[in-house]
Amino acid sequence: MQMVEDGRPDAPALLLIQNAATPIALWDPVVEALAGAYRVIRVDLLDHGRPGPAAGYDVPAQASRVGAALDGLGVGRVTVIGHSSGGMVATALAEQWPGLVAALALINTGPSTDAKIPDAPVTRLLTAPLAGPLLWRLKTEGAIRKAAQTGFTRPVDIPDAVIAHVQGMTYRSFTATMRAYWDYLRQRSIPDRIAGLGLPVLVIFGTDDRRWRSASAAAYRDVPGARVELLPGVGHTPMVEDPPATAKLLLDFAAEHPS
Repeated sequence: MQMVEDGRPDAPALLLIQNAATPIALWDPVVEALAGAYRVIRVDLLDHGRPGPAAGYDVPAQASRVGAALDGLGVGRVTVIGHSSGGMVATALAEQWPGLVAALALINTGPSTDAKIPDAPVTRLLTAPLAGPLLWRLKTEGAIRKAAQTGFTRPVDIPDAVIAHVQGMTYRSFTATMRAYWDYLRQRSIPDRIAGLGLPVLVIFGTDDRRWRSASAAAYRDVPGARVELLPGVGHTPMVEDPPATAKLLLDFAAEHPS
């Protein structure tokens, strides 16, 4: 498991978990602001950009490995921030390690399966038994950039690290990871999972998300003590599309609920 640390080793810890098909570099636009006051830890999940094992992609297993890695780093308490499907791993970590997670922030994490905006036909074909492996082998930089555009609403340059990351993923890891996240979401909604944890919760959602219906963020308002923040004109990836606003929300939340 690749881990990257920024900031002061003796500062309170923030853990950043990215979504299923992006590299840890996606957090770069907000890391400098966060690292001024915190120990910022980023983890690259199983087989992200590298060949990996045949099993172990389910969300609880991913969270268990993250928890063990934090334990190995000597982290006793941490504020966990997850983006999109990374928010599911963050939620599972809070479920498994209640003494470790001090607060939970979810960025554009769909609360339930019905919150998902249907994928484009070519994206749906990627999971088809025959067409999927062929399309994966034929993926080009241009095709990856085009698919990645749905992750952004404001004009941004797709980071080269995103292209390299997807090119490095195996088809097996891509499909296994996608299935794992859907299985986790089908079992119980995210608001239902976190409602009983008794944690401070921040939900950030771009109003112009093209992957999850932004109106679905209202489901988190049923979680006791949850704070929901909508960013106008922002899409699926607020830390890239509006780094100042995203970093400020995260810093204010972490300061209000120190780890």
